Amino acid sequence: MLPVIVVHGGAGHIPRERSEKSMSGVCYAARAGYSLLQGGASSMDAVVEAVIQMENDPHFNAGRGSVLNVKGDVEMDALVMDGKTLASGAVSAVRNIANPVQLARLVMDKTSHACLTAEGASKFARAVGIPEVSQESLITEYARMRWTKNLAPDANPVESQMGKMGTVGAVAVDREGNIACATSTGGMLNKMEGRVGDTPCIGSGGYADNQTGAVSTTGHGEAIMKVTLARLILFHMEQGQTVEAASDVGLAYMKSRVGGLGGVVTVDPQGGWGARFNS
Repeated sequence: MLPVIVVHGGAGHIPRERSEKSMSGVCYAARAGYSLLQGGASSMDAVVEAVIQMENDPHFNAGRGSVLNVKGDVEMDALVMDGKTLASGAVSAVRNIANPVQLARLVMDKTSHACLTAEGASKFARAVGIPEVSQESLITEYARMRWTKNLAPDANPVESQMGKMGTVGAVAVDREGNIACATSTGGMLNKMEGRVGDTPCIGSGGYADNQTGAVSTTGHGEAIMKVTLARLILFHMEQGQTVEAASDVGLAYMKSRVGGLGGVVTVDPQGGWGARFNS
């Protein structure tokens, strides 16, 4: 079948001065993933490659360019899931790693666990030969400026987060009909140390199942977790809804039930896809 990949670079309004670079970053990531698919690579290879490209791009809230926590440090989360076997891997609150999505895949491939966190994830990274990078190499001037601005007593980090580019992700179907998803984020602006959002949580930050489809989410993590947004959308697809209708229903439920805003990219096993948002 004709392979498909869909990527997102986060929910919310993109500031005008950053929109062009953000758009080209998403396009570059999509082309990188699709190039692998055209060569016969797996959907997992494709989504990981697309997300790595966005983690390396300082215009996104993932990898280099991640937002800072309340102490001014970077803590990142990532998830991958394979729709053929339902295997998954995730990392949360990781520091000093350039590409958390790569580490999440190694958790899936090399351990019997689904998620490693903080220092445990760092020890695993060292054990499998993932090089550490300095915190400074992940922090951009833009991230530092936003961090300083949101230390003000009257600042609203949730509102500010939704007004900027955020989490990145991808979903894909390969030539064999296998489906995968990957999601990566720096989390919420000025979050508490150790805060983990929806991204590394199976069913919230993403889900992939060859029988139904795949979803990668972005938006306000606490709201996404409350409704397990990725799995909720696939539930509606199981009930016969189209990719776009199911995505819209899931997002509408999250907004009406918990006031959450966000966006999703979704694919079905036939290669039908959607990119929907209510932010």
